[in-house]
Amino acid sequence: MLFILLNLAFPLKVNISFSQVITAKDGTVMNAFLSADEKWRMQLEEDEINPVLKQAVLLKEDRYFYYHPGVNPVAVGRAFMNNLLQGRKTSGASTITMQVARLLHPQERTYGNKLVEMFRALQLEWRYSKNEILQLYLNLVPYGGNIEGVKAASVLYFHQSPKQLSLAQAVTLTVIPNKPSSLRIGVQNARIVDFRNKWLQRYAEQRAFPAQAIEDALAEPLNAARLDAPKIAPHFAYRMRRKFSQQSNIKTNLNPAVQEKVHQLAYNYMQKMKFRNIHNASVLVLNNQTMAVEAYLGSADFHDDFHAGQVDGVRAVRSPGSTLKPFLYATAFDKGLITPKAVVTDVPIDYSGYRPENYYGTYSGNVTIERALATSLNIPAVKLLDQMGVEAFVQKLQQAEFSEMKRRASNMGLSMILGGCGTTLEELTMLYASFANQGKHAPVRWLQQDTARQEKQLLSPASAFMVNQILTQLQRPDLPHNSQSSAHLPKIAWKTGTSYGRKDAWSIGYNKQYTIGVWVGNFSGEGVPELNGTDTATPLLFALFNAIDYNSPNQWYKAPQGAAYRTVCAESGLPANNFCQDLVPDTYIPGVSTVLKCSHLKKVTVSVDEKFAYCTSCEPAAGVKQKWYPNYAPEIVTFFAAEHLPFQKLPPHNPSCQRIFQEFAPVITSPTANMEFILEREEHQKLMLHCNTINEVKKVYWYVNDKFLQSAAANERVFFEPTQAGQIKISCTDDQGRNANTYIKVRFIR
Repeated sequence: MLFILLNLAFPLKVNISFSQVITAKDGTVMNAFLSADEKWRMQLEEDEINPVLKQAVLLKEDRYFYYHPGVNPVAVGRAFMNNLLQGRKTSGASTITMQVARLLHPQERTYGNKLVEMFRALQLEWRYSKNEILQLYLNLVPYGGNIEGVKAASVLYFHQSPKQLSLAQAVTLTVIPNKPSSLRIGVQNARIVDFRNKWLQRYAEQRAFPAQAIEDALAEPLNAARLDAPKIAPHFAYRMRRKFSQQSNIKTNLNPAVQEKVHQLAYNYMQKMKFRNIHNASVLVLNNQTMAVEAYLGSADFHDDFHAGQVDGVRAVRSPGSTLKPFLYATAFDKGLITPKAVVTDVPIDYSGYRPENYYGTYSGNVTIERALATSLNIPAVKLLDQMGVEAFVQKLQQAEFSEMKRRASNMGLSMILGGCGTTLEELTMLYASFANQGKHAPVRWLQQDTARQEKQLLSPASAFMVNQILTQLQRPDLPHNSQSSAHLPKIAWKTGTSYGRKDAWSIGYNKQYTIGVWVGNFSGEGVPELNGTDTATPLLFALFNAIDYNSPNQWYKAPQGAAYRTVCAESGLPANNFCQDLVPDTYIPGVSTVLKCSHLKKVTVSVDEKFAYCTSCEPAAGVKQKWYPNYAPEIVTFFAAEHLPFQKLPPHNPSCQRIFQEFAPVITSPTANMEFILEREEHQKLMLHCNTINEVKKVYWYVNDKFLQSAAANERVFFEPTQAGQIKISCTDDQGRNANTYIKVRFIR
């Protein structure tokens, strides 16, 4: 009853500040931080207690630990008699529990404080189990300086986990706490060995350990010295420290072997890149099966202060270049807009003043979707985004947890697909992992206890499969130079990206096991002419795959049930019509992909000499025939004419026909509608007029403010000089009477 009253009056307070320790998947300490009271005090967990160490500690400090209630009355009586007979303190009779009480609340050694210590020991036994008390002791014992606890001593003196301690090392850590200031590892090693061997011989007499183990421990040298705490993956460690600030032991999924290879390869690679004025690289490695982060490299050299090595490139918001294109095409597959063999036009285009260009400044004319993606053409991607709608695509990226899309969704335009937005290496790597997981998107797993996998079906398995088919092709321009004949190309799907101004080089690849994201550039934002995803980032990506997953399976992806095959016309990529001659196989999604028939040809009624074409209203009763002609889109006709490429033209329409067609009117491509032009009157500056027309149009007529300007060939560029400020109406009429209007504003200065 007295104990209960005292326990209520003087409650036991156990408030231990532990160092935060970042451990890898195998338990290796990757990084550690000082505790709040500036101590190296790493929390030892129950499964880390070495049985050899436990046995040595119990035999030396308290062999009856499991049999007394915190205070050993026999030991207390014996100590009291010895101290009385000797006239001085020769023994304290402290049990392990009493030592824990003293370590929790240090006091001067007096008989009064010894009674308090005994009371606190009883309180400890009341609250904790024996194993928990032993664990507290091993967490608090001093080892000199600011090192406390077995785990901190094991890591800082031996650079290994307490579970890996040898018998000699375990006994060394058992004897030092008695004299932590005079038995300092690295300073008094010879004295420590003598003290250690003395206890080893006692253990031998007690037959506590096998004779051979004792003999080996006696012969084992002590070459240890105090070492710095491990500083592996510092960017990752700082992030985990902030993210899980309430945890002392942060058990991550980092793979030490993979992390070491990634760091070494990236560091060596960047030593070569420095001669090109490229100084920073970041890498993220995800395990596709578990979404665990197995390697995390914020920068290749954390200690490179001159080039901001402390910046975490995995989290930095950068321009993604072309890396979003695969996701755009996959989304379009799911919406039924395209299939891999569908043909699109790759020609100059204007979207209200926005005129995207391909990377090399050239155009391909008609091109298939799979080639457009494999060669990373910009024009088809912009056209597809315009067809889908920017808002719809932004919503898909929001589903993929792109933070910038959630924050700045309303500011996105067509340029976003070419890098006109912000994203991080982490977000892109997670996105590409969904291609490897049949379209399933899941958050990364930082900690081992994160076992719940919250997946969302971001893409259909069929669309992910189509992208995999395209991104595993080797006949593509983003294969690094000198790699074509290499026998060590990894069996992966990958995509590169280069941001505007050559400030960011990306290469992200994946196979069945891993997804690896690589970014190379300068944290300062400085662009470099030689920087590009193909030759700057992809060589490192290939080296990483060959290092961590060499010779992976070749056919690592298979066609899912949702994908099927059909024969399509090679000219359009659509299901073949009766006039289609060249047929190719194509992958499609039944019930989703378009079933429209091919219309790359159209039947035209022409005169026998093929000089004129007729419509139904002007077709004569005799002297005509029907002939198949290419059904070109207006922009492709303009492209052929501009590039001086031969193509089959339609004969001009019957000049005596009075019918006016409303559809297929000219499309005015210059000047851009609703634009304001600021001109200098003295310079007599001119504006260019240009339009796209369908195949049969041969001549167009230009009007300015409803006044005739001049006639011109269908694809000819015409120039005129504005003479008055304000709104100007520009009209274009083709030789079949179809008309288009646009309006611009002109303002003069000086």
